[in-house]
Amino acid sequence: MPGLGTIINVTAIFAAGIMGMLFGARIPKRLQDSMIICSGIGTIFIAVSGAMEKMLFLSGEGLTSRGSMMLILCLTLGTITGELLQLDERLENFGEWLKKKTGNAGDNSFVHAFVTASLTVSIGAMAIVGSIQDGISLDPSTLIAKSVLDFFIILIMTAAMGKGAMFSAVPVGLLQGSMTILSRLISPVFLGNPVSLSNLSLTGSVLIFCVGVNLVWKRGIRVASMLPALVFSVLWAYLPL
Repeated sequence: MPGLGTIINVTAIFAAGIMGMLFGARIPKRLQDSMIICSGIGTIFIAVSGAMEKMLFLSGEGLTSRGSMMLILCLTLGTITGELLQLDERLENFGEWLKKKTGNAGDNSFVHAFVTASLTVSIGAMAIVGSIQDGISLDPSTLIAKSVLDFFIILIMTAAMGKGAMFSAVPVGLLQGSMTILSRLISPVFLGNPVSLSNLSLTGSVLIFCVGVNLVWKRGIRVASMLPALVFSVLWAYLPL
């Protein structure tokens, strides 16, 4: 059944959110703040490991890095594009709309939790590769593995930040579902050129790192406005360099 992986992923996020709400109601505010920092630190290390996996490799001269120029230019172009399109504001506005439609108008932390969690679980190569596999080969295994990771991430975020985190299931469902439906069209872009997927994974890891920095140090990095960098990183793989 095409889309089974996305259905499992969305269900896992909602289940984690419900458990997080039940668990979070019993946690003192001080401990909730500490859990947010722990979640941020874990996010940072996951992002760093993902980025280093794509940037570092062994050569005859030892450990060498690659992708630095691609990363800098794509992040710059992506951020300019995202700011012009006001993506950060649009994601927050969607969160505000979702807050009202779900009867959480009085929850002041809803939008922040929604945006942070959505960026954490929506960015990454697993979502794209898994959705393509689910659409073409009816193989949901990658998205099932992602569901397990997302479950624990959203469980902690919901307990620490509030119920807005569980509604990250909405963009996950929309994005992965769309990619599953369009899998036969987009698969040549990624599966036909492994460099494009590598670039996407590296850039996505850096954006997730920024999410972790926001969690730990309460910085105002506008990660949503950097999302077009993912598109530029894929296009970079097709440049005649």
